[in-house]
Amino acid sequence: MNDQFFLVYKPWRMVSQFLTNDLKQKKKRFLGDLGAFPTGSMAVGRLDEDSEGLLLITTSGKWSDAVNKSAVWDKEYYVQIDGFITDKALFQLQQGITISVNGRPYKTQPCDVKRLGGTPDLPSTLQRVRNDRHGPTSWISIILNEGKFRQVRKMTSAAGFPTLRLARVRIGNFKIKSLRDMQVADVTHMIQQHPIP
Repeated sequence: MNDQFFLVYKPWRMVSQFLTNDLKQKKKRFLGDLGAFPTGSMAVGRLDEDSEGLLLITTSGKWSDAVNKSAVWDKEYYVQIDGFITDKALFQLQQGITISVNGRPYKTQPCDVKRLGGTPDLPSTLQRVRNDRHGPTSWISIILNEGKFRQVRKMTSAAGFPTLRLARVRIGNFKIKSLRDMQVADVTHMIQQHPIP
């Protein structure tokens, strides 16, 4: 059987893996809740349970490993932060900022960070994000080609602007477009035409 590839919009509070007999977290939501995926399906990379957005799923372990080791496929995130971000904070994020990884200081790689002009068009969420009556919020875009654990959240916090909502909107050439919350798109044909460089 040929390998298959899917693009999904993982909602907030869903774990980026499939439920197995080894997982006892019955109260959590897993990727299998999005639909009937082929046997052997796995997520390519991860999105934190409290983050949302694009996630690739495949039946090819070899392809998944190649993507995870490749720096070619950058990822773009829309981030709602606490407060109006300053030019100084933007510069810090762009140049690389020190966060904690496995209990040790780590300076992130330089990346593309910019303000968004308003609220981006994202699917509705069950996440309760405080409104501006309790203080201003703003949105930024961050493009990374690395992926440390909870990196974006650690970065904005280190710059003094904690993350309130986080959505991945692009993986390489794959964009959110019209994909909605919990929606699944079969992208097998597209992947087969564009193998890993």
